[in-house]
Amino acid sequence: MKKLKKIKIKLNGKTKTIVEKSTLYELINNFKIPITKVAIELNKKIVNKKEIKKIKLTTNDKIEIVHFIGGG
Repeated sequence: MKKLKKIKIKLNGKTKTIVEKSTLYELINNFKIPITKVAIELNKKIVNKKEIKKIKLTTNDKIEIVHFIGGG
């Protein structure tokens, strides 16, 4: 059986270890984050949600995910 290589990323300031070549979509899906209610920043650039399935994460990527909260 092939051993999966792991990489470290930062997600909202916390170090996470994930499988190498994971996509941003897989990361968001694994953490059960509702994609329609968040804004995503990858290495200080806003991510177009239509592209998240194509974006492969690499070592030391910094991801910030901000949830939208309604109020009045």
